[in-house]
Amino acid sequence: MAQKLLLKNIKQLIAVYQTAPQKLEGAEMKRLPSLNNAWLAAQDDVIIDYGTMETFPGITDWKDLEIIDCEGKIVMPCFADSHTHIVYAGNREQEFVDRINGLTYEEIASRGGGILNSANKLRETSEDDLFEQSKLRLHEIILQGTGSVEIKSGYGLCLESELKMLRVIKRLKNLNWIPIKATFLGAHAVPLEFKDNKTGYIDVIINQMLPAIASENLANFIDVFCENNYFTAQETKQILEAGKKYGLIGKVHAEQLSHSNGIKTAIECDAISVDHLEFCNQDDILLLKNSNTMPTILPGAAFFLNLPLPPARKMIDAGLAVAFASDFNPGSCPTGNIKLMMSMACIQYKLTPEEAINATTINSAYAMGLQNSVGTITIGKLANLIITKTINSYSFLPYAFGSDLIDTVIINGQKFK
Repeated sequence: MAQKLLLKNIKQLIAVYQTAPQKLEGAEMKRLPSLNNAWLAAQDDVIIDYGTMETFPGITDWKDLEIIDCEGKIVMPCFADSHTHIVYAGNREQEFVDRINGLTYEEIASRGGGILNSANKLRETSEDDLFEQSKLRLHEIILQGTGSVEIKSGYGLCLESELKMLRVIKRLKNLNWIPIKATFLGAHAVPLEFKDNKTGYIDVIINQMLPAIASENLANFIDVFCENNYFTAQETKQILEAGKKYGLIGKVHAEQLSHSNGIKTAIECDAISVDHLEFCNQDDILLLKNSNTMPTILPGAAFFLNLPLPPARKMIDAGLAVAFASDFNPGSCPTGNIKLMMSMACIQYKLTPEEAINATTINSAYAMGLQNSVGTITIGKLANLIITKTINSYSFLPYAFGSDLIDTVIINGQKFK
């Protein structure tokens, strides 16, 4: 039986496009087309129509129809989170305390903490246990308004554990809650057993991990942490080009702790996105302007690690499209709350509310290749929607940074619980 949903008396329906753009660049990011006093209809899992209440449809032919009165409330597309690490075991709260006591991220990593700490925990955790932990996090971020997500491996750092992570991501995808894209991030760090043989570990990534991942069709993207003491620009290019041979599209962790030419390398390898960017410079901005690679800011990680802020404002003013995502992970951003990321975008990075909404919807959807199915209110796109509580305007979402302002999350045309 078809699932039918009708939202009526919507105070404001935002991000409405008859024909949706692939992404929004520069000054376009200030645009947020909307309808006041609106309605929206969904059938099965997609948006089928919308309009103003003056054109409210007759519903006599609709049976088994759920009607939600949205008086005083705003309806918008769900957030798209294009960078997460939500498949992990345990937590790293002790490192949080270590940083408070003065240790840097690099010092913690050199003592076996950081990514290697998560890798040890993950190797000791069963696939079923890892799935249950990760399922709770996925459920949490959906209730916070995320309607599509990218999830990375990268805490395995050996064939067996990387496959375990990617299989868990596949199981999460098979829940059919929201669209999920899987990213292979074997090049997240060099495991202890290859401490003095990074070339040997890269060989394992290329000649053992990639064929195994491809044989089970476990990933959409391949990512590399291009950074001092992790992987050089040349090594990043080598790994991304190897992934291309298996149909994996590139992503890059770049310029987070230092400038390592990750942006330049990502563009040369046709990466779909390049993420973090705390040490992005003017030359990088010019390179990005002549590419299809989406610069993606992860404000939670910069906040949590007290890093310099990426130049998001300069990027947008230079005409770039910019996405914002959560980087939900146990070490540097233990939250996937995109509404909070929007507040950071406005307060710390000087984005307007319109820019922040576009950065966390249509542009972040582009950063994981989902812009044709989510990210705007468009007929034929998934009915993954946020219904706010009664609020004055959409600017109240980033303004009230600590308040839960989401009344209902609609996923695939149904209330998500």
